[in-house]
Amino acid sequence: MRVMGIDPGLRACGWGVIDVDGPRICHVANGTCRPTGTAMDVRLLSLHALLTEVLLRYAPDAAAVEQTFVNAGGQSTLKLGQARGIAVLVPAQAGIDVGEYAPNTVKKTVVGVGHADKSQILHMVLMQLPGCAPDSADAADALAIALCHSVHLQTRGRLAAAVARGAETSA
Repeated sequence: MRVMGIDPGLRACGWGVIDVDGPRICHVANGTCRPTGTAMDVRLLSLHALLTEVLLRYAPDAAAVEQTFVNAGGQSTLKLGQARGIAVLVPAQAGIDVGEYAPNTVKKTVVGVGHADKSQILHMVLMQLPGCAPDSADAADALAIALCHSVHLQTRGRLAAAVARGAETSA
């Protein structure tokens, strides 16, 4: 299964793609989309085009996006929310279900601590994906989001299988 993680942003939107085969996880690619333009509509359109290009190139089976962190400034949060909307829209347009995770959930899943800092996230991403070289902190975060989603997808799959086995034995 190929999983794409997206760390939304208007200036820098990180993305990361991993392949998951049971317990084996391998880095495919990562990068940072840097939308052009100054007007909001132009930036959002640019972000949409850049993420669509990445999605078409790497053809993920699953995608996940980090939920918006609510800043003290309402305007900043609203702008980030618009970028996040594009990050959810692009895979949804391709027919891919999009997982959404709170920043603390990603950190807890990948690092083991819900309040890990950027350096701890990068360290664990490098440990779990040997040989990868994230091109920015945003790309490292996106890879962490992909790792988090892969863990949650596998857990859900095991749970569904267990429930199905239970239903068969009780029938």
